[in-house]
Amino acid sequence: MALLGPVAWRTPPRHYGPWELVTGLLAEGLVARGVDVTLFATLDSITAGSLDGVCPAGYAEDPSMDGRVWEAMHVAHALGRSGEFDLVHNHLDWLPLAFAGHCRAPMVTTVHGFSGAGILPAYARARSAYVSISDSDRSDRLDYVATVHHGVDLSLLPFDPRGGPGLVVFGRIHPDKGTATAIEIARRAGLPLTICGIVQDRRYFDEEVAPHVDGERVRFLGSVGPERRAEILGGSLALLHPIAFDEPFGLSVVESMACGTPVIAYRRGSMPEVVDPGVTGLLADTVEEAVSAVARAGAIDRADCRAQAERRFGVDRMVDDYLQVYRSMLGRK
Repeated sequence: MALLGPVAWRTPPRHYGPWELVTGLLAEGLVARGVDVTLFATLDSITAGSLDGVCPAGYAEDPSMDGRVWEAMHVAHALGRSGEFDLVHNHLDWLPLAFAGHCRAPMVTTVHGFSGAGILPAYARARSAYVSISDSDRSDRLDYVATVHHGVDLSLLPFDPRGGPGLVVFGRIHPDKGTATAIEIARRAGLPLTICGIVQDRRYFDEEVAPHVDGERVRFLGSVGPERRAEILGGSLALLHPIAFDEPFGLSVVESMACGTPVIAYRRGSMPEVVDPGVTGLLADTVEEAVSAVARAGAIDRADCRAQAERRFGVDRMVDDYLQVYRSMLGRK
């Protein structure tokens, strides 16, 4: 089968790239189950399967590359080989759907999130089956074959039974992620905050985040790669996730739970679906409620938090779910 991955970043990503991370984990999991996988990704990607593509590296990592051009060439190359596979699994958003009529194998598309209503015509008109990453992210204009929650590699996220005294926020620096709100929650709770993530909105960072960064009460570490992710998440009292949009999933939330660190998230998007209140975290609607939740986070059993994350969000469960989707589709064929 073919996995059509994104090409903004390498697969797996060096530090940031959630779609690339999930695609890479799925590819490795399928290969481990004996599936013959060809991963279409950047040519510097790493996989136990067969690697193919045209992009030498991720366009987000090379300012000289035009992402629109390289994505189009990437999709054209992959669909040109589509007749060689039993199934094409698309992880590259709407662009392959615009050319799905040229795909010579059944296509399934994981919808990693809608950037806006304007891209829905590409989904509504395409010949593809759809998988949502949470029930909350489904559009009533599409038919879905399944919801498959993302899985994480638990071996890279060791359990930390102790945690730490501070709070952490993990994700791109953008108003949608509520980075400035997290700073306010931590201030009111009287606890230090560590911020990790790429700066996606420079004005927001310069005006609402950077003025609070003093290296003590608020630390900014930038984008943190896999080698430090578990250390930072596991060494915290709680992860703050005061999102200002309906987030489709939230990988950092699950990664934190896997380390035993509970999550304090705003009750939006997939968060009520992902967070088990009192077990893996707490939900809030306001800054005041989040501050109160911080005071209660220490009472959450970190071992129970880890165990629930293992049950619900291990990569093996994700692979099992996708294999069921593939069998269903190939059975219909």
